Order: sequence, then C-alpha cells, then structure tokens
Amino acid sequence: MPTLTNKRILLGITGGIAAYKCAELSRLFTRAGAEVRVVMTRAAQEFVTPLTMQALTGNRVLMDLLDFEAEAAMGHIELARWADLVLVAPASADFLARTAHGRADDLLSTLILATSAPIAIAPAMNQGMWSDPGTRQNLDEVRGRGYHVFGPAEGDQACGDVGPGRMVEPADLFASCAELFSGEPLAGRHLLITGGPTREAIDPVRFLSNHSSGKMAYALAAEAAAAGARVTLISGPVSLPTPDRVTRIDVTSAEDMLAATMERIADADAFIGVAAVADYRPANQTAGKIKKDKASMAIDLVRNPDIISEVAGLNPRPLVVGFAAETEDVTANGREKLERKQLDLLFANNATETFNSDEVAATAISAEGEVEIPRARKEAVARKMLELIAERLPVSVEAPA
Repeated sequence: MPTLTNKRILLGITGGIAAYKCAELSRLFTRAGAEVRVVMTRAAQEFVTPLTMQALTGNRVLMDLLDFEAEAAMGHIELARWADLVLVAPASADFLARTAHGRADDLLSTLILATSAPIAIAPAMNQGMWSDPGTRQNLDEVRGRGYHVFGPAEGDQACGDVGPGRMVEPADLFASCAELFSGEPLAGRHLLITGGPTREAIDPVRFLSNHSSGKMAYALAAEAAAAGARVTLISGPVSLPTPDRVTRIDVTSAEDMLAATMERIADADAFIGVAAVADYRPANQTAGKIKKDKASMAIDLVRNPDIISEVAGLNPRPLVVGFAAETEDVTANGREKLERKQLDLLFANNATETFNSDEVAATAISAEGEVEIPRARKEAVARKMLELIAERLPVSVEAPA
C-alpha cells in the first residue's frame, strides 16, 4: 500500500448511493497514514450517516456552512488551507453543475472555491445523466480548471441501468489519489532531527548553554513533514511552537538528548543532527545553589557524549547528516568534521550569521564535493537541504501495511 504519511485529505461526499463506498475509502486513507476530514452535503446524509464517517476518521464531520461551533474550532477558510488534497466522491451531477458555475451556497462548494490544494472528483450518476450534453459541458469546465477526474466506471447501476456512471471502486480511487503524491521523495520516510541548544547544569539555578535558537531544526522538521515524512524532533530548550504534524520530544542536557536519540534511532531513515550540543558539562552539579561569596570560582568540565558520532558508529545505521556552525574557515572545518565523524552529508555555515537569525546561507559538503546554498529564509534553505538529503536515501521504502 502506498504511504500517505502526514497527508491531509478533505473528503467531500455528495448525494448518491455510491456514498456508502466512502466508508471503505476513508479506511484506506487512514491506514496509509493520512488524516481525513469529511464534509457532507445535506443529500449525502440520506445515504451514509455523519456518525459513521466520524467513527472511521476520528474527526468531526462538517455539514453546515453557518455552523458557529465548527467555525470556532476550524473555520471553513482554515479548513480550505488545511487540505493537501480535496477529493469529492461521489461527485453528483448537481455538484458538477454548481461547481462549473462557481456556486458557493453550501460548505463543500465554498471550500472548493477557497482552497489552493489540488482538487479531484469521482463522478457518480445514472448513465443517462452522465451522457447528457450539459454534464459533459460541466465536466469540460472543471477539467479546464485543473481538476483531476477519476472515473466513472461502467457496469450495473442501482437504478437498473447498465453503462458508464458508477463511482470507481475505493481501492482504485485511493491508488489514483496516492499517485498525485508519488513525486515526493520523503513520503513515508522517518526523519529523526535534533535541534536547539542543550543546558548543562552547574547548580539548581545555573547552567552552561549557547545561543542556538533552534530555528533551523524547526524549519527542517516543518518542511520535511509537509513533504510527507514522519518527523521526530528531539529539541533542547527553545521558545518555538511545535511544527505541524511533527512529534516533539523535549530534553535538556546532552546526555538526555543522546538517550532520546538512541531510543528512537532504530527505524529512522535519516538522522539530522542540527542541535548545538554543548561540548562540555560540569563534572559535578552541586545540590544547592552556589553562593556568591568568592571573588572567583572554578568549574571542572568533562566532555559530553558526541551524539552524531554515536549514531554514525551504529551498524546498521541511517543516513547521517551533520551541521557545522563555524566562525572561520567554514568550508575547510566542515569537511574535516565530515571526514572525522564519517558523516554522509554536512551543512556548514557561519555561526555568527546563523544563531537567532531567520536567514542563513550554507555549504553542503559530501564525499562527492560541495554545493553552495545561497542566503535565504531558513524555510527555503531547509527545502533545498531536504532535496539533497532525499537524493542520498535508498530508492525503495517499505510502506506500512
């Protein structure tokens, strides 16, 4: 089964006997890792109950455009932005007619106009209605807008007729929708990312740390999730919201981060070590607050574990990607780190231009050479980084059963 990890499918159900097939269709989407939200027209509710679709998707079914409770939770415009794909199945002749003329008189038709996501329809109607010139004209109109049209199939119809007009079967419709996402190289991959600083306690109120904001790691996590990857973000202390569709694990110290990494590394396709892990920690943490009663104080420091080296030393191991924030000889120091730690890929940048900044430039360093990534917002740079990472992942990936 193809994977649709993290994909958001907005399923619009219109009135027709084929609506019963949406129960199986929803099950296929959720089994493939997608999140499904359902919008039903009034006519659709005569053929399949909202409670059924809610039970299968785990989300409240939306039915009315002017539903104040629904608007407070996820308004129709927000829902239109939420979707990665809008699928209308079955798409009745009435739906085709209203959509072709840009109507917005119910929730589903309003969402169709408001969304920027791809739109797919699965027509289902009597063979005579399907053959009518008006329906054909309406179909040409929606195709001209770039809608994907799946079906209809031919065969026996509920009315007793035989011919074209049956909604395609759920398995075939699912496969057609999955194909729309097939060009995404990170779909279904598990990326384990570390980000932010670590804090190494001196006493209960003081710690050693650095200026890392975590913005680069969080941008990578957000962009990877949007590209269909399953993302686990192990984060040091930062003031950033968790990216949408990302599993976040909060840690404090380098030892905490290492433990969290090793607990989750077994099924990772790639490990991306973006965190600015403190190189040293106090040898001893005092139980009580150190009093300010001396002109100076000395702290004995010991080396922290090198997380990325620990991961690179595993056998088998995932693709290992490192970061090097340098203040001088950025490329040369980055290549030395790549070779010393036996990494597959490393992104080097200037630390003074990176920490707490929304923009960054980087040099991608590998055994094959170097690629310059021009300065841009971290989200744009993250997308380029992920392209380079995806190129190094194995071609095949086992989809979830």
